[in-house]
Amino acid sequence: MIYRAIGLMSGSSLDGLDIAFASFRQENGSWKFDLTHAACYPYNSYWQHRLKSATTLSAQDYLMLHAEYGHYLGKQVNRFIEENQLHFQVSLIASHGHTTFHNPSGMMTAQLGDGAAIAARTGLPVVSDLRALDVALGGQGAPIVPIGEKLLLGDYDAYLNLGGIANITVNAERFIAFDVCPANRVLNMLAGEAGMEFDESGNLAASGTLHIECLQELNRLEYYQKPYPKSLANEFGTDVVFPLVIKFCARPADALRTYTEHIVLQIGRSLQQIIPFTNRKKRLLVTGGGAHNTFLISRLKEHLSKADIETVVPDARIIDYKEALIMAFIGVLRWRQEYTVLASVTGASRNSIGGALWLGQEA
Repeated sequence: MIYRAIGLMSGSSLDGLDIAFASFRQENGSWKFDLTHAACYPYNSYWQHRLKSATTLSAQDYLMLHAEYGHYLGKQVNRFIEENQLHFQVSLIASHGHTTFHNPSGMMTAQLGDGAAIAARTGLPVVSDLRALDVALGGQGAPIVPIGEKLLLGDYDAYLNLGGIANITVNAERFIAFDVCPANRVLNMLAGEAGMEFDESGNLAASGTLHIECLQELNRLEYYQKPYPKSLANEFGTDVVFPLVIKFCARPADALRTYTEHIVLQIGRSLQQIIPFTNRKKRLLVTGGGAHNTFLISRLKEHLSKADIETVVPDARIIDYKEALIMAFIGVLRWRQEYTVLASVTGASRNSIGGALWLGQEA
């Protein structure tokens, strides 16, 4: 059986909507995939503002935005299908949505993008609300990609995603995963202090000077002392980390250099705590937008080589669209009524088959 699905992902960095179309099949008990089409549709200033300010809205206005953004997602899927001539080839859409509120301790998480609206716009089955059941079962609801890493990308000891938030997965006797620290969201905000949308290739960071006192204060933040499983809300980066860096570093280059080092140190610390000891070199797969930051990657490679960990950066399509690819795969698992979230990753009371299913086609 071959499943052809579209995955949608909108990350906390607010750069745009990632869309991936892939086919999935099982061969001798193992999953195989072909990622044939992918695109990122950048958000215009309207959607950047709407998504960024969503948490300040009244309940009614928030729900209106939830519906509006769902219809927007549906229209973007239709555009993607048209541009890639995928008519009558897509069996399923899986949408992560855009995370706004995430409070696992209160058993609540919310992602904008009404699945019913997507289904109505596209006329296709849609799986949405991918984190909700895990959170209801006492889990963190994050990271959500380890099920795909385990079943689709199983040849590495660990996986690192450098998105708006950096998160890691370790492939041990049981899968362990958690959010490490804010990443691109804070780096982009710091670049904004220099009038740039982002620090291309980390060039400005590379020219900066490390601020030791700031680095020490960052590393002392309470979140880093907590045991896993654990996850981060976007506000930790925007409301806690960013102001702290700005307080110490007057020059954007110094701020970027210092925060880049913080990311590297926290990733290294996390990996060395949980990656199993072996006599062979371990391999870490790095994806997400931060994998294009050559300065960050060079610092990461240098730091992890001391722990005998090889940093592997794959081809650009996997770097940029791994999360959208795995959203599509999660939709397939939900359709098959198989586990989509692992309790060993999130701390939930059990594994779960998460996701609301909306049937967009007529009976």
